[in-house]
Order: sequence, then structure tokens, then C-alpha cells
Amino acid sequence: MSEITVRRLTEEDWAEYREVRLRALRESPEAFVASAEEEADYSEDRWRARMRRSQRLLAGRDGEALGVASVGTEGTSGDTVGELFGLWVTPEARGTGVARRLLEAGARAAREDGLKHLVYWVGTDNGRAVAFASSFGFRPTDNRRPMEIKGVDIDDDDAEEMAMVLPLGSSSGDIPTSL
Repeated sequence: MSEITVRRLTEEDWAEYREVRLRALRESPEAFVASAEEEADYSEDRWRARMRRSQRLLAGRDGEALGVASVGTEGTSGDTVGELFGLWVTPEARGTGVARRLLEAGARAAREDGLKHLVYWVGTDNGRAVAFASSFGFRPTDNRRPMEIKGVDIDDDDAEEMAMVLPLGSSSGDIPTSL
């Protein structure tokens, strides 16, 4: 079996990213704020703009896409905090190291961009995701927000996400108070 690779996508890879993103939205609608139906109607210009706005990372093996993640700074405070978002791994590749490789690539990309911290929002009731992020070095914070998922009924009106923060590189390790 070949090694898992992760590569940064460019604006010219918008159609490939679109395909994987829509697959993720269809397979795991409960994991995303957006819906496949909404994003399927996006124009090429909108997809290209998304590619310019954030770094898109694609994990694969032998030419097959196995997962995707994004790193960006939109919506974060200041210019030293980035956010890892849109992390998804195909069901058949879960537990094989794909998510870890995407996190490693995301942290590396954030460091290369001079960021000091990387934020990852995780459902407070998703113990597996919290444990995984913690094993990578992300630390839980007191920052919370309501869980928002389009097209999926959430039984718990109090469902929320917490920000987990990964100090990058030579930062002091202090977790920023505003994200």
C-alpha cells in the first residue's frame, strides 16, 4: 500500500476541491455548517474565490482522494491566529492516519504563514474528536459557540462547539483569549 500524501491545492484545482467537498457534505452533513445542495449550485467564480481565501489541503493515496481540510484566517482575531476547518476523511480511510496527516499539513501551513496559534472548533459532545485533537496537542478553551448545521435537526438546543487551540512553533504556548 502506498503512503498517504497531502498536497496544497491551488486555485486551478477548484474543480477537484469542489468534488471532494461535495462528497464530504453528502456523506457527513452533520459535520458541516453548509449543505451539499447549497454548495452544488456555487459558480466556478465562487469556488475559485474560496481557493484564494484559504489553503485547501487534499490527502490521498494512489490518486484517490481520502480527505480534505482547510486553513484560513477569516473570522479569527488579529493576524497570528488561524483556523483549521472543513476536516473530513472518507469513511473507509478513517482510523488509518489520514486525519493526522491533514492536521500535520495544516499546522505546517499555518507556521509557514507566520501564524502563532491554530484553532479547531470541535463539538463538545464529540469525545472522539476532542481526544484526537488533544492527542495532536490542541488544548481545550472556554470559548464556546452554538452548534450550527444546515439541513440537519439537532435534538439538543444546547449543542455547542468549543475552540481547541494548538500553539505553533516558538510561541510561548499562551492560548489567545479572543479567537
